[in-house]
Amino acid sequence: MKKVYITSTSCLSSVGADKHLTWQGIQEGQSGIKKVRQLGFIEDIYAGQIADEVIDTQWNKLNISGVFTRLEKMLIITLKPLIDQNKPTDTSQLILATTKGNINDLANTGAKGADINDMIQRIADLFGFKTTPIVVCNACVSGILAVSVGKRMIQMGVCEDAYVIAGDELTPFVVSGFNSFQAMSDEPCKPFDANRKGVTLGEATAAVHLSANRLEGDTVFEVIGEASIADANHISGPSRTGEGLYQSIQGALRESGITAEQIDLVSAHGTATNYNDEMESIAFDRCELASVPTHSLKGYFGHTLGAAGLLELVVVIESMLHNQLVVSKGYEVSGVSRPLNIITTPSELPLNIALKTASGFGGSNTALLIAKRN
Repeated sequence: MKKVYITSTSCLSSVGADKHLTWQGIQEGQSGIKKVRQLGFIEDIYAGQIADEVIDTQWNKLNISGVFTRLEKMLIITLKPLIDQNKPTDTSQLILATTKGNINDLANTGAKGADINDMIQRIADLFGFKTTPIVVCNACVSGILAVSVGKRMIQMGVCEDAYVIAGDELTPFVVSGFNSFQAMSDEPCKPFDANRKGVTLGEATAAVHLSANRLEGDTVFEVIGEASIADANHISGPSRTGEGLYQSIQGALRESGITAEQIDLVSAHGTATNYNDEMESIAFDRCELASVPTHSLKGYFGHTLGAAGLLELVVVIESMLHNQLVVSKGYEVSGVSRPLNIITTPSELPLNIALKTASGFGGSNTALLIAKRN
């Protein structure tokens, strides 16, 4: 089977305006989560919101003409560094992962303006892609599921490389939806902690370039295994036994040909809701991963929905490049029934294989294994 590599990455987050600033901020323990005074009809919530001034500054550097929405600008800002490194060929595939797309534009342009396929086609045209872009919209697993889709397309010979981009925007629509679940915390989230109060929302864009080819001497990350299992447990609640996530991890392990003992790092979904964190702890324990260093990155960015998995994968890759464990921000005391090895102090450790997981509404679960190749 053809090998597939992640050759370059990029992101725009509430912690930093690019990948390097985001990594620097995380190393300094910074969080992009702050109190937002007003979002629609909801007041005084904590969220990982990117300042409009940051987006405008990054956008003005690009010198791109045309009218684009705020989210489209965020996506273009993040995709541009990958395009500059690797120009798309006639067969290059563009894949977008999102849950809501331009939902905020409904009030201005109606359903046509908010159509996700139209949005990504405008971006594809801007960068000269010849193929029809693909949209992956599967709740909060969308980001890393899109990587799986790109990998499989390359292995099937549909394309030689793929640009995977993910993004979601913090909007009154999204915040109102989560608020109706009564799942939002009145303070920055604390994944897996006994004193967690719920989810904190955020916004971000992230991108990775997938290719069957690599330059000699470059450090790349091979996607060695992936699987996505929907357990269809409930429209919003995760399985009590972690079955879908367990099966996803097992599927990824089977494809990779490795065992759980060879995994150096687990980057969990970790939303800081009681049911999600408990489900993950059970699934990880069933997979014999309870002792592996584990973190959730939601304490830095909040839950960035369709962007979450890909944004966190970008940070995992930085962590592996620097052999530096990232602290699970907000965690102090275990609040799940199956104790995990949650990272509480920054430390250096050889990181060669990592597992990134994500879970979402409708019982969706995805697991992705990557290995560092020098």
